[in-house]
Amino acid sequence: MPVLASVLAAIIPILIYLYLIWRYDRFDPEPVSLYMKNFLWGAVGAIILAMIGNFVLSAFFSFFITDKQLLEHAETIIIAPFIEEITKGLFLLITVANRKFDNMTDGIVYGGAIGLGFGMTENFLYFITYGNTFSEWMFLVLVRTLFTAVMHCVSTATFGAFLGYAKFRPLLIKIIFPPLGLILAIFIHFAWNFSVSFEQTSFQGFLFLIGSIIVFLFTFKISVLNEKKLIFNELSEESLTGLIPKEHLNILNSTIRERKGWIDESIRKSYIKAATTLAFRKMQLKNSSGYNRLFYENEVNFHRQFLKGLLKVESNEEFNMHIPGSD
Repeated sequence: MPVLASVLAAIIPILIYLYLIWRYDRFDPEPVSLYMKNFLWGAVGAIILAMIGNFVLSAFFSFFITDKQLLEHAETIIIAPFIEEITKGLFLLITVANRKFDNMTDGIVYGGAIGLGFGMTENFLYFITYGNTFSEWMFLVLVRTLFTAVMHCVSTATFGAFLGYAKFRPLLIKIIFPPLGLILAIFIHFAWNFSVSFEQTSFQGFLFLIGSIIVFLFTFKISVLNEKKLIFNELSEESLTGLIPKEHLNILNSTIRERKGWIDESIRKSYIKAATTLAFRKMQLKNSSGYNRLFYENEVNFHRQFLKGLLKVESNEEFNMHIPGSD
């Protein structure tokens, strides 16, 4: 097939997936720049490292496995899941240290971005290499777009979810959860590759991946709902002090906040961002120590002062609107 058709088939669906994942994190969307860095790592950095790792480990295995077909199965079923999940996950270890990385939702979002980047590049390489006829190429595009690329997304997002959950938890969880997440990511990848490598198990493989996708979406939804609850709880404390108006609590943690009319439009977006950030920084402050605790404490104080200034501006504008001749 023409290279251009393969490029478009590899890029367009993945960009749609990428946008949907970023958009679903509706209460605290991740910075686009950091999100795209993770995506590009999957598309370029992880691919290059995986190629090197796969080559080295395959060369090592070839000393013990002389049968060509058996070696190919080992490369697909054992080597690829192990190497690729590690190379994809490496950048997550850097991202999780970023102070903008808050929780499990962020792990899912960034991990998903890396997996989609990896899947996009891998799909392109497959599209231009295999599929000699149009029907074969179309079948390859459908399977890899709807399943294999999504598998890369789900597996790396799983590792990210475990990293995100552990970040602000006690030390024991920080030690145990990251390797557990990586093992589970490798298993998802292994199970898919194993099942589709043999005709008699391919149907079970599709069922397994569909089940994995359902669990992924359910976990993502629960994580986002937990963010909604966190925003309400943390800002409720601010409402008691008079900083956040009580009537805003059920607006700031819902999609209603995107509508106009509930607050002065000139400050609405800044208000939403500052209030949401304050809620997350308060959670981080409660679960941090040392220099990080000092950083989050300063962040909490800064956003409180910023919100006071915003709401004071709105109050003054409302007051002026009721004074004859104030215009």
